[in-house]
Amino acid sequence: MIVVCDASPIIALSAVGRLSLLQQLYGKILVPGSVAQEVTNGSSGQPGADEFRASDWITVQTVQDSVLLRSLSGELDRGEAEAIALAVEVRAEILLVDERRARRVAARLGLSIVGVLGMLLEAKKKGCLEAVRPVLDDLLERAGFRFGSDLYARVLGMAGEEPTPGPAPL
Repeated sequence: MIVVCDASPIIALSAVGRLSLLQQLYGKILVPGSVAQEVTNGSSGQPGADEFRASDWITVQTVQDSVLLRSLSGELDRGEAEAIALAVEVRAEILLVDERRARRVAARLGLSIVGVLGMLLEAKKKGCLEAVRPVLDDLLERAGFRFGSDLYARVLGMAGEEPTPGPAPL
């Protein structure tokens, strides 16, 4: 299976100590050069930077289609544009991306998209995660991930977990 990943899933999952879910779910992933640069950010302070450098299951691949890349760069940031262009180029089965605008563009190009929340549901289904709720809470509290209480409840429902009363996620 060919899977291309944008920076946000790597950074978010790393921030909550769950980067290994990517490997468990997909084996190997491809990232374009600008995503590698964004994740490693020149220092070891960025969540996922050290894990990314040490991984043997993440491959950096250069985008060849400069025409597609240029057209996508008008709508998206460099990493998202490269990730989408690379996914098209290698005929990826899945593009891992969270940003709404990038997801719309990828869908327009016929790509199959999975975000972090979808990955968590898949991880629970495959037995890689015992519960989704603690990871959702960590994403909100530690990774700066933002999603509303309706989506929070919907994801918990899809995972077969009951939402608990309390403050609504942002």
